[in-house]
This record gives sequence, structure tokens and C-alpha cells, in this order.
Amino acid sequence: MYPDPGPPPKRPSPSEVAEEPGAAVDPAWIRRERFQKDLLNRPVKTLGVLMALLSVLILVLGFTEVLGWSFALIGLVVTGGVALACGYAVGQGERALRSRIREQEARAERRRESRERKLFDAQEDHAERYREWAAKKEQYDKQLNWYAVAIPDEIDRIDVAGGTLPGWSALITLLGATRLYSGGHLTVLDLSEGAIAKDLIELARRGGDDPLVWVLPVDLPRLDLGATLPPEAFADVLAHVVSVSEEHRTTRDLSFDNAILERVLEVLGDNARINQVTAALRALAQVGDPRDDLRSGLLTATQLERIGTLFGRGVTDRVVIERAWALESQLRKLEALGSEAVRLPPARLRVVSMDRQAGVFGNRVLGTYVATALTHVLRQSPASDRPWYHTIIVAGADKLRGDVLDRLMDACETSQTGLVLTYRSLTPTVRERLGRGHAAVAFMRLGNAEDARVASEHMGTEHRLELAQLTETISPTVDGLNGTYISTVRDGAASEEPESEDKAGEGGLREGITESTEWGRSATKAMGEERVLHRSREFLVEPHQLQQLPTTSVIVTHATAEGRQVRLADANPAILTFPKTTLGEFEEVRRVMLTPGTPDDESAEDPFPPNLGPPPERLDWRRTH
Repeated sequence: MYPDPGPPPKRPSPSEVAEEPGAAVDPAWIRRERFQKDLLNRPVKTLGVLMALLSVLILVLGFTEVLGWSFALIGLVVTGGVALACGYAVGQGERALRSRIREQEARAERRRESRERKLFDAQEDHAERYREWAAKKEQYDKQLNWYAVAIPDEIDRIDVAGGTLPGWSALITLLGATRLYSGGHLTVLDLSEGAIAKDLIELARRGGDDPLVWVLPVDLPRLDLGATLPPEAFADVLAHVVSVSEEHRTTRDLSFDNAILERVLEVLGDNARINQVTAALRALAQVGDPRDDLRSGLLTATQLERIGTLFGRGVTDRVVIERAWALESQLRKLEALGSEAVRLPPARLRVVSMDRQAGVFGNRVLGTYVATALTHVLRQSPASDRPWYHTIIVAGADKLRGDVLDRLMDACETSQTGLVLTYRSLTPTVRERLGRGHAAVAFMRLGNAEDARVASEHMGTEHRLELAQLTETISPTVDGLNGTYISTVRDGAASEEPESEDKAGEGGLREGITESTEWGRSATKAMGEERVLHRSREFLVEPHQLQQLPTTSVIVTHATAEGRQVRLADANPAILTFPKTTLGEFEEVRRVMLTPGTPDDESAEDPFPPNLGPPPERLDWRRTH
């Protein structure tokens, strides 16, 4: 809002004020004047001396009576008069010289006073300019450097296209920090296999929470998500899980699988586990020896008999057997689900992640199950009166089928749950869903040239954005950020104890980010370089620029009545720790500051204070991320 006033005006020195000629009497001029006076007075002085000597001689001659006193008296009068006249002339010349010297000295004094007056005026002008500069400098120093990027209230989803794992880590840490510290709940489904919520988990621990972290498939026995679903919903979840490997399946195929699973679950009864379902499918597909499942207690003799009569023995029997075999081969990856489930303490942060050492296909099956089961849980939950109070983040959403994403979006919209979807690449499935419905789109670094072209066409290449040098400076320092999750639902798996309550509340969000995240530690070092705080560069939204965005840069865009709005933001959570950061939006802060009658003294309440702790209650989280 206020430009940098630059260095202070230079104070004028006496040497910089031009000295006027004749500011002091020249001694050489005095010597020349005296020399000229002496030259002019020399004949007069000589005549006067001669007349004085002649007067003395006449006086001597008069006393010796060589010359009569009458003649002597006349001679004394003549010679003495001439001598006195010569002396008077010499004195007049000396007085005239002293008068000229005094005039020169008076003139020099006036010039000196004029110079001093000019110097005083210059210093007064400097003092006025310095006061103006100091006022502008104070405005510049007191103004905020970082403002929040807000989205309209009706937005209930953010699609994040592109980005690297460190960039996603920054974004999730930023969103999660503001969500948790304002009292909300957060669920992270990490399909990226990159532990991008690790900093957020450490930050939550420092804030006094005890996050729940599942690392699948190892923690599958302790995951009870979907255990309480009714048979119809459970069958629907399992049918979608099976479809994960069959991208071109039709709704008819899905309904056929769903019908098989519903009939199997009807035989097994309520609260059937996955391993019971797979045992029933093996019996239906005539795979293996059903007596093994009878001995293990997965099936009873009555259930086995009913399964054998579920479908007829006609021509379609072979179709049922093939589908049952396909269902069993994929659902067996979930057999351990909930087998060792125990009651876990409530947590405001829940993270379900995929182990990178597991198989790619197995992780897709597990991710689809969690997303679909979560969808049904949301569908059965009442709509919240606080939008975004519960926020779900799906990292790597491009690994889910399009219909799974659509159902999750609809469930979140119905339940007033905030949804953030991050996509590594813009597949056709992703492209047709970007910004659809009530959603904003956030573009991060897009390495693929075709994805960058699609993104630039979506935003419009005429937009000119300004990138802070701080964003470019910090990004390379954490570009290699990575790690692994540590499960908190396994006995003795957590390697660190949660922070005590006293320590957790110490310093609030600022100290938490600074000490618990790699972003905070990197920003502390960069903040010491004053030159990176205010410098920036501009660029146009073009494909090659989108391919070179810094790690934490986010271009946020959404449609408005006036046209598409495009803004550039920084997802670095360390910005929340800067002393000149506000959770208010730039336009809001400017409107408050420029409103006539707004108090400007230090005692006035700051409408948008720096973020030293939880966001103000009157600021909804949707307008603080």
C-alpha cells in the first residue's frame, strides 16, 4: 500500500552551500590599497618634512640673530603652514583608506550573513523533508507484508492441480495449522506415499493434540472405518473397491457386483467382516476347500449351504462364478480390515496413509476403500452448521476413479464438509472435474508441458502476477523434504511422547511452526536477509512459467460475476510466523485503513492483528487459508 521511501534525505553541510565572492576582506587588497596610498602621499610627506626642517633652520637663524625676527617670523609661518597642510593631507588619505576597509568589511559581513541564512534555510528544508520521509518510512515499516487469500463463502472445495511433494507438504501444513488452531477437525487421506502430513502431525502434537495415524496395509487390522455401515452401504463400498482396476466398467457391471455382494452379506448377517465376505466369495466361486473356512470359523455350515443356493445352476452360473472369483481376488487385500480394532481416543487430526513399500495396486485398492467408506460415513452424518469445520484433504486424488471422486464431492457438499483434492497430473478424469460445481482451483508447479498448457488456458494467459523473492529463496532449501509416517495406533509404535499441556500452549502457533517444521526453520534463516523481504518479479501466466513455479507458489483462481479472478499466493506455513502477517485479506485491510475516521493512534484496536495464536473467532476458516 505504501512504496519504499528509500534512504533518508542527506543533511546539508556548510561546505555544500556555495560561498559568495567577497564574503571576506582580501588581505592582498588591503596591501594594494596601502601601497597606492603610500605612493600618492610620498611627495606630500617629503614636502612636509622639508618644510618642517626649514622651519627649524629659520628658528635657529632667528635665535642666532643671523636673520631678523621679522623675517624669521614670516618664514616660520610659511614653512609651518605648508608642513601642517602636508600632514593634514597625509592624515586624510589614511582616514579614507580605513573607511574603505570598513566598507569592505561591512560588505563581507553582509555576504557572510546571507550565506549563513541560506545554510539555515537549507537545513530547515532538510528538516521538513526528513520529517516527511520519516512519516512515509513509518507507514512503510508498519504496513503488513503478507495477507490472506480468501475464497467466496459459497466455495466448498479446492482442487489443487500439480505440485511437488514438498509443495503439498507446505500447503497441507498451512491449511491444517489454521484449521486445528481454530478448533476444527481435519482428516488427511494421503495417497501420495510421500508422508506429506508429517510436519502437520508434529505441529499438532506440539499444540496438545494426539493425532491418529494409520499406515496401511500394516495398520489395516486397527482400521475400523466402515465397520458400522449397513449391509447395503457396505456392499456398495466393496463393489467400488473392486472396480479400481477396471477403468472402463459400466454402471451395469458395478450394479452386478453390488448385487452379488448384497446377497452374500444378507447370508452373513450384520457386522460381517471382510474375511467372511472373501470366504463366502470363495465358496460361491468354488475356489479352494470350503472346509478350511468352516474350521477357521469364517463360515458356518448353514451359511455355506445358503451360499450354494444363492444363484441358479443355469447358463448364467458361469458368469456368477467368474465375478465372484474376481471379487475375492481383490477383496482379499482387505481381509485384515478391523480384525484387531480397539477403541481409540478422539483426535482432531486423523491421517490415513499408504506405505510406499506396499504394492501399487494394493495401495489403490486400500485408498479406494478408505475414500468410499468415508463417503458413506459422510452421507449418514447430519449437515454441519459450520462449513469447513471438518475438512478432508485427499493427497493424490488422481489415483481414484472419477465416480469415486464424484461421490466424495457430493457427500462433502451435502454434509458441509470442506474438501481439498490434490492431483499430481491432469488426467482426462481430472480435467473434466477441475473447478466443477462450487470449487476453486489452485495450480502449483506443473512439470508436464501439456498439463501446464491446460492450466494456462484455464486461467487465461493475460494475467500478470507478482512473485515475492522470499518465495523463490526459501523453496530450494526445502525442496528435498521427505520422510515416513510413524503409526500411532500400534502399541508402542510412537517414538515420541506428546508435548505436555503447559508446553503445548507456550507461544502458540508461531513457535510451533518455527520449532516443529522444516519450513519454519528455513524461513528463520531467510528472514535474516533483508533484501529478500521486499523484492519481487512479475510474470505472465504462460505454460513455461507454470513449469518453473517455486515449490510453495499457488495460483488460486475461481469464477466470479465480474470474470475469473486469479491471485498468486505462497503456501509456506512459516509465513504465519512473520511479524507482518495478517489473516485479513488485502482488500479488507485497505478498506479499514482508508475509511474516514479510522483511529490512527497506537491505542486503537488493530482490526487485523498479526497471527500470534488462534485466528479471531469472527474470521471463518474459509477466509483465512
